[in-house]
Amino acid sequence: MTARRISRRQLVGGLLSGVALAAAMPAFAEAPARSPRPQPRGGVSPALAATSAEVLIAQAKLGEAATASYVVMDAASGTVLEEREAQRPMPPASVAKAVTALYALERLGPEFRFRTRILATGPIAAGIVQGDLLLVGSGDPTLQTDQLGDLAAALAARGVKGVTGRFLTWDRALPPISRISDEQPVQVGYNPSISGLNLNFNRVHFEWKRASNGWSTAMDARGQRFVPQVRMAKMRVVARETPVFTYETRDVTDDWTVAASALGQGGSRWLPVRHPAAYTGDVFQTLARAQGITLPEPQALAAEPTGQELASVQSDPLPVLLRDMLRFSTNITAEALGLRASGAATLAASGAAMSDWAQARYGVACRFVDHSGLGSASRVTATDMAQIIRQAHLAGAGVQPLLRDLGLRDAKGKEIANSPVRVTAKSGTLNFVSGLSGHLRPPQGRELIFAIFIGDVARRDALAEAERESPPGGQAWLTRARNLQWQLLARWAQVYT
Repeated sequence: MTARRISRRQLVGGLLSGVALAAAMPAFAEAPARSPRPQPRGGVSPALAATSAEVLIAQAKLGEAATASYVVMDAASGTVLEEREAQRPMPPASVAKAVTALYALERLGPEFRFRTRILATGPIAAGIVQGDLLLVGSGDPTLQTDQLGDLAAALAARGVKGVTGRFLTWDRALPPISRISDEQPVQVGYNPSISGLNLNFNRVHFEWKRASNGWSTAMDARGQRFVPQVRMAKMRVVARETPVFTYETRDVTDDWTVAASALGQGGSRWLPVRHPAAYTGDVFQTLARAQGITLPEPQALAAEPTGQELASVQSDPLPVLLRDMLRFSTNITAEALGLRASGAATLAASGAAMSDWAQARYGVACRFVDHSGLGSASRVTATDMAQIIRQAHLAGAGVQPLLRDLGLRDAKGKEIANSPVRVTAKSGTLNFVSGLSGHLRPPQGRELIFAIFIGDVARRDALAEAERESPPGGQAWLTRARNLQWQLLARWAQVYT
């Protein structure tokens, strides 16, 4: 099937949420128990700090089993100004990506880019490659359908019309990983596979519409300019109530079913791809056909590829990849960069290598099971997270320039204009887990480093798999946790800056 052109934006998984706060606010959206008084330069009364924060935590009503841990410290001296259960190991969620960014910058360097190449094992004669054509990945997590279209166009510009041999894909630049976390529901697009050959964040677009005989469905790899249909991912509508989705794999296909009762009148969503090299090869074959190039079915190549390079595309440089990863919280980017930085053979070993690096570099005892924070078994204390941010900042290698200036928000999350104090931070979210860590910067005076981890781990662990995509009470709990973070930051901005 030929590719058709469109003008629709590619979805990006995940959004970063955060805060920025005024240096001297006339009142809080929810006032502390006592009004802060002018304090001497030596600090604030411990009784005032503890009482005000404890009241805010109680008002958040996060549950008796929930933990609210935090630390706020002077950026220059490291003096701890306020803390609560700051030595308790907590799931960092996507706050872990800030550590991954520092790890990748040190191990790969700011000039690093991923490259995706087309190789030929023989010469081109009369438009035919005399040998095999190879699609060779280096692990680029940001490769998009439109870039594959550009590769196909570059081949056509060289006069290529076909091959005498095979069409091969190579994905061994990174170890193949079927999913980032085994805890997540099978259908969530933010938990894709990872390999050395990725496409569209390893997600396929599923669209459905009412039809005269039931349902019309499509699986495609849409970009901004092309919407090639995908053959290796298949969907079947089944008359049932639950589960909403089921998944099976056969060889290199993704076989899905969906409950008809969940479809309504029509819609679309992204689903994860579990065979990314086959997916990328499938899409490239279709895009090449649209350019007049006939290729056989893609086959996987295990050995290190060799051949003449006919075309290539490359990713943005590492700082741009990291900026987008931190701002949009793209899990696959974090994992691909972490795996490339460590060179480990498994995701668990790669997370352990980053943990060892953090210990050696910053003197902290973190436990990372991955690089995105999606695995809930990772553990970081608020003190250790703040120390990583602070030490990297003082060394001139911090992530603060890569983080978004989040703007002023009140305790209900509404943006407030003209804030003199700025917060640049990385947030993280899992079911019944919320984290935020970064910089609180007044226009003058003391800059602060903070880390806040809030979690009800027992409630999270008790969820059935069917509940994990949208757990009962989960969104309301998350809203209260985020509001508490904003209130704490507002308090610190007023009292300590």
